Amino acid sequence: MKLLAHFSLFLGLLSITLKAQNTPAPIKLVDIILTANHSDWNYKLNEEATVKISVLRYGSAVENAEIEYQYGPEQLNPEKKGTLKLENGVGEINIGTMNNPGFRQLKVQAKIDGYIYKNEIKAGYAPFQIQPTVKLPKDFDVFWDKAKAENNKIPMDAQVTYKPELSTTTVDIYLVRLQNYKLGHYFYGYLSKPKDNKKHPVLFNPPGAGVKKIVPFTSYAEKGFISFTTEIHGVNPEMNESDFQEMRKNLSDYWAINLNDKNNYYYKAVYLGCVRAIDFLTSLPEYDQKNVVVTGGSQGGALTIVTAGIDNRVNYISAFYPALSDNSGFLYNRAGGWPSMFSDKYQNNSPEKISTMEYYDVVNFAKKIKIPGFYSSGYNDNTCSPTSTLAAFNSVTAPKEIVITPISAHWRFGETDDQSMKWLSEKCGIK
Repeated sequence: MKLLAHFSLFLGLLSITLKAQNTPAPIKLVDIILTANHSDWNYKLNEEATVKISVLRYGSAVENAEIEYQYGPEQLNPEKKGTLKLENGVGEINIGTMNNPGFRQLKVQAKIDGYIYKNEIKAGYAPFQIQPTVKLPKDFDVFWDKAKAENNKIPMDAQVTYKPELSTTTVDIYLVRLQNYKLGHYFYGYLSKPKDNKKHPVLFNPPGAGVKKIVPFTSYAEKGFISFTTEIHGVNPEMNESDFQEMRKNLSDYWAINLNDKNNYYYKAVYLGCVRAIDFLTSLPEYDQKNVVVTGGSQGGALTIVTAGIDNRVNYISAFYPALSDNSGFLYNRAGGWPSMFSDKYQNNSPEKISTMEYYDVVNFAKKIKIPGFYSSGYNDNTCSPTSTLAAFNSVTAPKEIVITPISAHWRFGETDDQSMKWLSEKCGIK
């Protein structure tokens, strides 16, 4: 028995050792450090930006490293390509300037010991002066008022199922199914409620892009909110895997479905579903009857702004790097928002599709916001370009504040999340 126990212990330690051996390194062996000569990465119009380049191995300069570089307006074809030898592991590149508000992007790579290492940086030129390219339809308000009125005729038919196996000692979890858009059309979400039988602010948390099964999220409830985290495609998180994969396959480019028809475009049901989520949250007996909050990132950031733009029950929002912003940018030779639908890649530039998107572009909802908002974006975001996200932010005329973390890409720092939650909690009177 002792021998068996020792052998089992040996196998356990061997397993741990093998796993440790296969764990990816948390840092790169070689780093390419890019440093703008303005610490906030912001420049005036017609001011030239210079970027210092350092190639380091073990934290020390790599002698005679050679880099390849290219630069130009973000997400467009580069204006210049070249190579630069860094005699002491350090060099400098002037990436030029802009005479219109926007961003320029520098991409570099170096081949060291047979491996290629990359990095990039974007410089902002008068970023808070960026104006959107998308037009606001004259009947925008009429279109959405009519859509909401029609949706109000569809019963919510809420199905709420308690999930004890997902609940915690402090938070109750419920799987919710809501009817929306037309009879028999449903979407799903997880409701999280603090276990204290008190009244609370309600928080709607729309999803990022993609087709995926949602999971419960208890963090907002732990901070004093009744939260509702949803999906947008009618994916029941408990559906079997084969059905889910088939649905996922059919919705690979869902953002393009019926893009030529404003009355039946895919996002119409999605945007109305955001209003339906507020219908549900404000119907709960635990709702404090005062505070309705929406927060999300990427597509969720877009839906946060959309919800605030068409539902006056919303009091406060926190939106991170919103997608679907100033989609028409590519038609004007500048970066547009996710999913780059009017870039050369997709060839969607028909008058009908461009016209449809004017009714769904986040910029036009941002113009309608009348409530305080917290926003955040990063300059190195290649998914939701800062040109597009700043076009949306600059379109908001209501009280607003923004946290810019230039080095972040399509993600945010924990510190920014903390700032957002502190801001929302203070607004809602949560201590």
